[in-house]
Amino acid sequence: MDYITVALPKGKLFQRSVELLAKVGYSADNVTEDSRKLVISNEDSKVRFIITKTVDLPTYVEYGAADIGIIGKDVLLEERKDVYELLDLNLGICKISVAALSGYKEDTERKLRVATKYVNTAKKYYSSLNRETDIIKLNGSIELAPILGLSDVIVDIVETGNTLKENNLKVINDIEEISARFIANKTSYKFKNEEIKNIEKKLREVI
Repeated sequence: MDYITVALPKGKLFQRSVELLAKVGYSADNVTEDSRKLVISNEDSKVRFIITKTVDLPTYVEYGAADIGIIGKDVLLEERKDVYELLDLNLGICKISVAALSGYKEDTERKLRVATKYVNTAKKYYSSLNRETDIIKLNGSIELAPILGLSDVIVDIVETGNTLKENNLKVINDIEEISARFIANKTSYKFKNEEIKNIEKKLREVI
């Protein structure tokens, strides 16, 4: 039997992904986020784990370096990779939302300045509203942008909303519900179909 290669995302989803896969019989010794080993294998169950940066994970799956993976829907929306999205795992539930300073009133006569790391998602959303925008790409501390006058609004992940409240920001629109998804490489799904479908079936039973 061929190995099944599983891509795991660094960050918030990592530990929950490892625990979920272990429940359905897919685990290996020393699968930790800070492991120095780039590939961790279990010879008995013929499973191989790779641990990747979140944003890179769909690329590993798309090109077949990994057969399957677990990743947030926000990354799939933003990266637009050609993979099969097989299952909503109901992990890491949150939203991609538009937020602004409390009391903000939009000036519809000029372009809306939007700060975000989700450039493609923001463009698609505002295009659907026929709203002209200047998209400002940031990689962290997005909440700073409206506070410092860099942007009118932000597009970002909102989980509890506490960070927004602490910075006098509020959600003004929700764009998309987000959660972790079980994804597969299209060629792997064809040639390792039985194994991948078996994993999918087992995951459905435990989520």
